[in-house]
Amino acid sequence: MEYREFGNTDVKVSAFSLGTMTFGEQNNAGAAHAQLDRALDAGINFIDTAEMYPAPAREATYGESERIVGDWIKTRRVRDRIILATKAAGPGAFVPWIRGGTSVHNEKNLNSAVDASLTRLKTDYIDVFQLHWPDRAANFFGQLGYKPAKAERAFSIEETLYALDKIAHAGKVRHIGLANETPWGMTEFLRLAALNDLPRITSIQNPYNLLNRSFEVGLAEIASRERCGLLAYSPLGFGTLTGKYLDGARPPDARLSLFKHYDRYSSPAGCRATARYVDIAHAADLDPAHMALAFAASKPFVSSVIIGATSIAQLDHNLRASDIELSRDVGKAIDAVHEEISNPCP
Repeated sequence: MEYREFGNTDVKVSAFSLGTMTFGEQNNAGAAHAQLDRALDAGINFIDTAEMYPAPAREATYGESERIVGDWIKTRRVRDRIILATKAAGPGAFVPWIRGGTSVHNEKNLNSAVDASLTRLKTDYIDVFQLHWPDRAANFFGQLGYKPAKAERAFSIEETLYALDKIAHAGKVRHIGLANETPWGMTEFLRLAALNDLPRITSIQNPYNLLNRSFEVGLAEIASRERCGLLAYSPLGFGTLTGKYLDGARPPDARLSLFKHYDRYSSPAGCRATARYVDIAHAADLDPAHMALAFAASKPFVSSVIIGATSIAQLDHNLRASDIELSRDVGKAIDAVHEEISNPCP
């Protein structure tokens, strides 16, 4: 396993990390713990979760992923061997059970979020505390273009940073990160932190895969120049880039079979692009999943690629991508498809 610099810190993170979005929904505690064990044995040292997980988000399962990870940390006694990341939810009508759905990133809400996460995770500190999505009107979660809000809820990035500064000084959090953020938001967090001597973000967790390379437009340069690396999520586009959903196939118990509203990577253009990428992989004698994962990991602005799995076999299969380096010809073929069908699934 390769290890990379984590932002502007002296921390080294594994090039591939384990996401826990399925823990408590598609994976019970026993299966989740087995995945965590296997990931640790494979050299993964970065575990990513969120207070909102598992997904799809439901009030009945709220916080279950963190509880499962916390039980694993306690029983295995591995806290000193992992870099533990979680996320505080932002406001949203789709999560009304989380602080009334009005969870702006102020001191009260962030303190509530971090304290509850610490309890569920059974730890005294969180290595990377991330803001799961902006608390302002912005283009994220599949929205490519920015649409100004007619009546926007009040927000203050400066207030958020002061709140995070207090949390960090209390020893609860070591580093802070953003997620589903825009170029304006990222630069504003960096600017205000430097101006007021407040905590500097170390990472940004956004989607990045062959069907959605929008991070390369604007955000990649900021991430590289500011040493604030990408934690790339959905590197397989909900499994789409494995090719298993081509021609309308829906394997039993697969994510898109269980949750039909997860159609972000199933647009007609996305399906056409996926078929082309699968053909490129087969022509190069590569597994499509390995090619897609190796592509994401090859980018210099990526700190770690977050992989998720619903079985040990799937996890083992995905981890084999850590040994793959794509040829120049494969890279050119990928870019040719991207130029023709650019970002079909934002």
